[in-house]
Amino acid sequence: MPPRRVITGRSQDPRKRFAEELHKLRLARRLSCRALGAAVGWDPTLFSKMERGKTLGGPEVVKALDTFYQLPEMLLALWEVAVGDRPPTRMEYRQYFDLEAEAVSIWEYAVCLLPGLLQTERYARRLMEQGSHEGEELERQIKLRLERQEVLKGADAVTFRAILSETVLRTPLPDPTHWQEQLEHLLTVSDQRNVTLQVLPHSAGPHALNSTNVTFLRLTDARVVAWVETGFSGTQIDASADVEHLQARYDDVRDLALSPAESRRFIMRMLEKAQREQPA
Repeated sequence: MPPRRVITGRSQDPRKRFAEELHKLRLARRLSCRALGAAVGWDPTLFSKMERGKTLGGPEVVKALDTFYQLPEMLLALWEVAVGDRPPTRMEYRQYFDLEAEAVSIWEYAVCLLPGLLQTERYARRLMEQGSHEGEELERQIKLRLERQEVLKGADAVTFRAILSETVLRTPLPDPTHWQEQLEHLLTVSDQRNVTLQVLPHSAGPHALNSTNVTFLRLTDARVVAWVETGFSGTQIDASADVEHLQARYDDVRDLALSPAESRRFIMRMLEKAQREQPA
């Protein structure tokens, strides 16, 4: 087994260094991401995301790469350093963020607040200021939330659908200008081919997800996991029967929601209303 290599001339940022080493190793073998995926048995889009720093991946895929490249846990050691360098986050949320970054499609239902992937910096800041974050920690958490939105961009962007309760759009930010900015952002994002936004109007009445924020993530191995969240905690659901039960409820809610085109018009009306109410 070859000795552990010394890496020199590389980035001092642990996350960048990990991504750079992955890219260097693959190019040295003259492999495309697709060929590497076939050899290691993982979806090639995951390696692309890891090399561009969009995700760190999980320990299983890193160990598989160490085995493929015949390295004595060198990549795993770099991965552990990179993971430790991330902003402090509760373990269950850290696991969710990793799944989110690796997902090929994401769909969710929001009860009263916009999903993190759709928030502007000012919307995210307002929410976090109401929590326990402040100072440098507040800035780190806002930066992390905005970085997560990279999954919606680029050639390998995820397919994303969000159903927003009308309550979400009738809960404005205190600053009218910031709220207009957020509504404009929703319209801009909804123009992306990989993004679908729908509004569930109050007129739909009671439904199967009345008080449940839920997100579904389809992973590179075709598994679907669900994430159910309250204002205080989140729970990952892996059991297929439970996930299917939640998906059936989600489908029922989607059938009640406005179409994407109607939803866009609804958001535009909310924006026009906010503009009319703007102080002179």
